Amino acid sequence: MRNVVSVGFGNFVNKERIVAIVAPNSTPIRKLKEQLKDDGKIIDVTQGRKTRSIIIMDSGHIILSGIAVDTIAERVNDE
Repeated sequence: MRNVVSVGFGNFVNKERIVAIVAPNSTPIRKLKEQLKDDGKIIDVTQGRKTRSIIIMDSGHIILSGIAVDTIAERVNDE
C-alpha cells in the first residue's frame, strides 16, 4: 500500500493522483465545491464530521475529509 494515503476513517486515495490539498474555508474553494456538487464529483469521507480539508484529484473529483490539511500533507510525504 505504498501508493495510497489515509484520508481518515479507513478511507485511502492514490497519492499520485492528488493535485492539491486545501483548506475548505476560502471563497473560491466553496464555489468549486458547490459547482462539483451539482456535477456529482464530490466524495465525502468525513463520516458526518466537520470538513477540515479538501483533496483535489486529477480526475476532477474532490474529496472532503475530516482530517486537517497539515496531517494529510504529512501522510503524503511520509508514506
